[in-house]
Formats: sequence, structure tokens, C-alpha cells
Amino acid sequence: MAAQETVDHKYVYDFAEGNKDQKELLGGKGANLAEMTNLGLPVPPGFTITTSACQAYLATGSEPAGLADQVGSHLDALEQAMGRTLGDPEDPLLVSVRSGAKFSMPGMMETVLNVGLNDRSVVGLARQAGGSAGSDSASDSDRFAWDSYRRLIQMFGKTVCAVPGEDFEHALDDAKRAKGSDLDLDLTADDLRALVDTYKKIFRRHTGRDFPQEPREQLDLAIRAVFESWNAERAVIYRRQERLPAEAGTAVNVVAMVFGNLGTDSGTGVAFTRDPASGTQGIYGDYLANAQGEDVVSGIRNTVPLQELERIDKKSYDELLDYMARLERHYKDLCDIEFTIERGKLWMLQTRVGKRTAAAAFNIAGQLVDEGLIDLDEALHRVNGAQLAQLMFPRFNLDHEFQPVATGIGASPGAAVGKVVFTSARAVELAGQGEAVILVRRETNPDDLNGMIAAQGILTSRGGKTSHAAVVARGMGKTCVSGADKLDVDIPAKRFTVAGETVNEGDVVSIDGTTGKVYLGEVPVMPSEVVRYFEGTLDPEQADVLVRAVHRIMTHADDRRRLAVRTNADTRADAARARRFGAQGIGLCRTEHMFLGDRRELVERLILASTDADREQALAALLPLQRADFIEIFREMDGLPVTVRLIDPPLHEFLPPLEQLAVNVAVAQERGEAAAREEALLAAVRRMHEENPMLGLRGVRLGLVIPGLFAMQVRAITEAAVAITESGGSAFPEIMVPLVGAVQELETVRTEAEKIIAEVVGGSGVEVSIGTMIEVPRAALTAGEIAEAAQFFSFGTNDLTQMAWGFSRDDVEGAFFWRYLELGIFGISPFESIDRDGVGRLVRIAAEEGRAARSGLKLGVCGEHGGDPDSVHFFHEVGLDYVSCSPFRVPVARLEAGRAAVETAGSDSR
Repeated sequence: MAAQETVDHKYVYDFAEGNKDQKELLGGKGANLAEMTNLGLPVPPGFTITTSACQAYLATGSEPAGLADQVGSHLDALEQAMGRTLGDPEDPLLVSVRSGAKFSMPGMMETVLNVGLNDRSVVGLARQAGGSAGSDSASDSDRFAWDSYRRLIQMFGKTVCAVPGEDFEHALDDAKRAKGSDLDLDLTADDLRALVDTYKKIFRRHTGRDFPQEPREQLDLAIRAVFESWNAERAVIYRRQERLPAEAGTAVNVVAMVFGNLGTDSGTGVAFTRDPASGTQGIYGDYLANAQGEDVVSGIRNTVPLQELERIDKKSYDELLDYMARLERHYKDLCDIEFTIERGKLWMLQTRVGKRTAAAAFNIAGQLVDEGLIDLDEALHRVNGAQLAQLMFPRFNLDHEFQPVATGIGASPGAAVGKVVFTSARAVELAGQGEAVILVRRETNPDDLNGMIAAQGILTSRGGKTSHAAVVARGMGKTCVSGADKLDVDIPAKRFTVAGETVNEGDVVSIDGTTGKVYLGEVPVMPSEVVRYFEGTLDPEQADVLVRAVHRIMTHADDRRRLAVRTNADTRADAARARRFGAQGIGLCRTEHMFLGDRRELVERLILASTDADREQALAALLPLQRADFIEIFREMDGLPVTVRLIDPPLHEFLPPLEQLAVNVAVAQERGEAAAREEALLAAVRRMHEENPMLGLRGVRLGLVIPGLFAMQVRAITEAAVAITESGGSAFPEIMVPLVGAVQELETVRTEAEKIIAEVVGGSGVEVSIGTMIEVPRAALTAGEIAEAAQFFSFGTNDLTQMAWGFSRDDVEGAFFWRYLELGIFGISPFESIDRDGVGRLVRIAAEEGRAARSGLKLGVCGEHGGDPDSVHFFHEVGLDYVSCSPFRVPVARLEAGRAAVETAGSDSR
């Protein structure tokens, strides 16, 4: 068999052959099992089938050549190491078959435990445990053996053969009901033997065959089922949510079973080396005596805190703490550990870098720097902009009298308010209608993923910090309260009762994922401490640990980043907030927003002007208003650059709708009333009506068609800059011409603008630069020509995305994007994160050709992509000078710009 592995591709690795750096090949679970084995920790023997085997299987629908022989060879070695044979009737070896992708996907793929059990080996398993499964006694060992067998049939049936899981669950509930109990542990060996017979009948009814008795057949079918679970609906949804690659595939880990359900001296648990919710150092986790691992994560039984293990089994507790400390030092990070105790023997089943909340991420990064385990560059790498954005969300304002009706475990922080729903489908339905919802369950399972994504928060009556709800919610940044056991949740009736109150579907509740408290009704929210810090109203030295950690990492990000960060702001208030948030100027001031509201009538006068005198009169009325606007903004941005985009409205935004005008005119005529203004407007609207105004008379085209419009704005901008300078301030205006597609358009506008600027500036010393937005594909492809007339480019990636893809954002996001995401055509909306291959290539071409034509050409981006974490990394890579985004996203962009610089430096050093 060893020779076979040299001939064929190597698909199977013993744990001793791998290490933690082979996650791409062995998956995260397999790589970490190998690492723990090499560290000398007590890991049950086993082997890993690689992700390449999964990829080959999914590509062809059949196992790759050589895989079966390699599995057989490693199974032989495993049997020799354990001194047992798979499924042996006298002394059976049992194995678990577990998924393990490169990236952690908790609960999204399949696991099958107790593989190797059948009608004969269940007898041997009982003997191993100390009894005889054939006897009539209800001994613990008999009970254990038959419980293990029923678990295998249930997991195998659901996972491998698509038997509806609820059929098994109903049968289990019936058995407990007949016993007058709610607990699995109250079922005797005889009860479980009868349940196994019931499960077999369920299996045969759905599959048309008996439950397979051949152990190797069980193993092979389980391996294939794990492969296929990579493309299960919930796994696909999770990858899409977390932006994980669809082609990676999962590894499969075959591990000798160790049992936590052999009695009170056995158990299973999950441990964290630090609190995954806050990052606080200490002992965190859950333990469940006489149980298997899925009992902990499913939340079907309430666990005890890990500290209780010291009282239950001090020897195992002390060993566990030693291993936890060793693993954290080795991985230099928070570790999430699964373990089992089998009759006093501690086994380490898994470790991984643990998922954590946003607050914990910042706190842990700072702690590890203080402990000398990582440097500030690595600390910056360990956090991200999405986490920072979560920390900026509001929290509950409890200054008023709000009494919680229940307190559970704060499993994932945040303040969530919404209408109660009890099913995933209902959560998706109401969220699709714009409602905020709280998903309430006894406990969640992987099938609830869609509802968890749709909900503002998750509330469960069972489970702890390591339950499915808690782990998945933390990974998604969703607020979660788990284990609120005072809630009596009745899913079929769509209600829960607590503290004498009945809460029905549609009623509003508020949940606090930090304290675990549950409130009836809507609790008001208040700004987060992190926002107060960014706004300058909270001294970081006087703030809590989290704010100090954020301040420390943000300071390092600012020191390391090359990209400047500006803001998109059209008002004095926005400009002031953005500057407090660290903006280094304005990258986009949209002047068309200044014409809305009370000034709309002046724009109507301009559009309706039938003579030069009428038009000049309207422009003269607009000039002082525009000048005042720019004075306010320049004053707020004193000393920093301000890029002002000349007016770029689709005209329909400033005129009444055609249909409404037509009706008003018709009604007035019917009544014999004068409607001269409406008739003139109707004529103008009909004259200017466009089927697609986003591709029509706007931007530079409007400035060229309406004489004096751009000239008025250029004069207002320049006069405002001079006024600021003369009052002792400094202004650095950059005039941006929108929607340019040909250099001749820009040259025409620039020629007129430079004459006005020279006239207004005089000897004031004010410098005004002129550039353009690159938002039309032709502009990107002729950037070399356009750069000869432009002092800067700013990429308008919103319009560039629309035009490159050929669709309108306003029309298509609700129309078909959901289907494109579902089919995997989009991994994420191209309006949310830049399409690197298409739109990104246009940006890269324009940047390279623009700078080749004009050295020192300033390059920025002002679409909302400027605040998207992944897009910021792309803009750093392309070599832009700055990104610009909405004020609230400025800190996110600052952080990501620093991370991009650190990661580029790390890549270069390698």
C-alpha cells in the first residue's frame, strides 16, 4: 500500500505527517490535529483525507483513483495503533468522520460519529464499557452501547441518506414521553434498544434498504457525505456570508472514537483560552458530564461552566489548563478547544484560532502585544474594519426604568431590537419587507442559518457560549443571547412566556448581547463609547479597556498607512464630523445636493430660462448661495484639500414628475384656471425627458449645454477660497468635472474655468486645481489623453460599476441580485465591494496610463467603495493616493489602509 501512495496522488495523511501550516491541504481541523499530535498532546489517532480529494470527487462525482486504497492503508495503521479492528464484534474500533475546511465553518458541514457499530459490534462495545449488551439488565454499559448505536443511525441516516431528521427526533421524543421524562439520560438500555429498532424502520422506510452493517461501507459512505456537504445549502450560504472561496473544498478527518458518555467520570466540553465575547483573560467554556460533543454545541442540554470541572475531576482540569496555556503560547492567539474525558482520561479533539466578537478582537490583540507574543503590526493584522464598524453601533440607553424579564448568556455583544419571529423562514420573510426581527428558538441548528443572517439578533432558551447560536452569531457579528432558560418557547404556537408575560410573534423585544438581558418592548439606544472616542468627546486615557485598545491600534494604523483617507461631505455638519473621525480632507462634495429643498425653484428658473437674461438672472441668484456653502465647508476643512464636484444631476431630480405635471395641467385647464408655470414646466420636462436619465443630460454635458452654469460654480468656489484665505484661514479647492468621456470635454471646461480662477484669485495666493472623475469606461481607457488636461483623477466607482456592468443600481439590486448571489455569479454585490477583475481592471488601466502621461497625477476614489475594507486593500495595491467615503466609515478606511500597508510589507519581506 505504501507503494500505491507513491504512484497515485497522495490523498491521505496520518496526523503525525502534517502541521498547522497545511490548512489549505488538510483543512483547519486536520492541520491543527496534526499540530497537537506533534506537540505531544493526547490526540486520538487518526488520519486526514485532503481537500484535493474532495475537489476531485466534486468535479467528477466519484472518488479519485487510489483514494480507497490509501484510506484502507491508513485504516490498517489506525487499527494497529489502537489494537482494535473497525466494527469487530468482540472489541470494536469506532471512528468519527468529520469535516474540516481551511476556514472555520462551524456546524455548516457534516459529521458522523460511532462509525463501525452494527448489530454485532454493539455487543462488543458494551463489553468494552463493562457489561453485556445481550443481557436484560439496564446497566450503564448496555445503555451506553445502545445509545451510541442509535446516535449512529440517526446521524448516518440524516447525513448520508437524507432521512428527515425530524422523524428521528419525533421517535426520540415519543420514547422520552413514554418514560415521563424530558431527558435522554432517563432512557434505559432497553428503551434505547427499542429506539434503535424504531430508527431502523425509519431508515428502511425512507431509503428502501436496511441500515448498512458492513463497517467499511459505513466509512466510505460517510466520507462521501462529508465531501458532498461542502455544497449543501447552508454551507453555500455561510461561505457567501463570510466571503469564503467556493472551490476550496473540505478535508475529512477519520479519528478513533473516545467517549464522553461512559458515565459520570466521563464528559465532554469546549474551552477558550480567553473570553471570546470580551477578550478577558480567564477560564471560559462549558462542560457536560456523561455526554458526547454534539450535546454541548447543539444546546439540547444545559452545560455547567468549565470551572466546575475542577470539582468534578481535578486531575483532568489541571491537565486541560496546562494544555490550554501551551496551545495559546504556541498559536499566539485565542484558542478554541474541544475535549473529551473518557473515564478520567483527557483527550484533545480539536483546537483552532477561536472566533471572537469585535470587542474581543481588539482587546486580545492589545493583550498579546503587552505579553510580548506579537508586535503591533501583527495586532493590526488581527483586527479588521468590519469589526471596528460593529464597535461603532449604538448600545442600549438604560438611564430610564427598563427591567429585564430574563437574563441569559451574553454570547455575542450588541443592542438588537426587533419583532419576535420563531422560524427562519419567517425571519427571512419579514426582513425582506424591511422589518427588524429577533429570531427566537429553543436552540438553533445549521438549518436556521438563513434566519440568523436576516435577523437583527438571536435569542435562545438553551445553550451557552459554545452553542451553535453563539458561535455562528459571533462569526457574523450578530447580537446573541443564549441560554435564557426562563423563556418557555412554544414554536408551534409562535409564542414564548416569561415572568408571567406572553410574547407572541410580531411583538417587539430588545436583547443585550453583552449582559445577556432580555427586555420586553423597544429600549432606546445611545452612541457607543468608540464613537464618542472618535468624535473627541472621550479621552482614551480615561476610557475603558476597549477604547484604549482601539486607540492604540488606530494610532499604529495611521502611522503605517500610505493611503490618505478623505470623506464624502456636502454640508458643514458632515464635514465637521468627518474631520473629528480623522478625515484628511473632502474627496467628494456633491454640489447638486446643495440645490435641493428651498433652492429647487431657482434651478427650475434656470432650466426654464428662455433668454440669456433670464438665465443670467437665475445664475446670479444662485451664486451667493453657492459661495456661502463653500465658505462653510472650507472653514471646517481649514488647511485640508476639498474636492468639489461640479453639478451632476439627472435633471429629473430637479423637476416634478412628468405624469404629475400632466395631471395638474389637465385639471387646471378643465377648471379654467391659470397654470402658466405648470404648463411651462410641463413643456420643459417633455423636452428634456429621458428614458434613462442616468445616461443622459448630466455631468459635463449639462455644463456644456447650459452656458454659465459651471462658470457660476467655479466662481463661487474660488471666491469662497479667497474669502477664507483673507480671513486668515487656508483653503485648497480641487474642482472636479464629472462624467467626462473625452479629453475635449475637459479641455473646454478647463479653459473657461482657468480664466475665471485667474480673475478671482488675483494676488491672494489661492491655488485651485482642476481634474475629473473617471466614471465612464471610455475615460478609463483613454486616461493617458485625459491626464494631459487633468491635475487629478478621482474614480467614481459607483457609476463606473453601473456602466461597466450595464445595469442601474437603483433598478437591479432588488430585481435580480438575490438570484445572482444565490447562483454564485456574484460572491458579493459589485456595488458593495469592487469587482477587481472588471471594474478594478479599468481603475488599474486608468491609474497606470494616467501617471505615465502626467507624473505626479493625484489619484483618489470617491465612490462608496472607498469605505469597503476589501476595496481599500485593492486601492492600496493599485497605488491610489487616497480613498474617500462617508464620515461614519472614515475610521474603517483608516484602519484598513494601515492593514493594507502592513500586509504589503509582510508580503514583500517574504
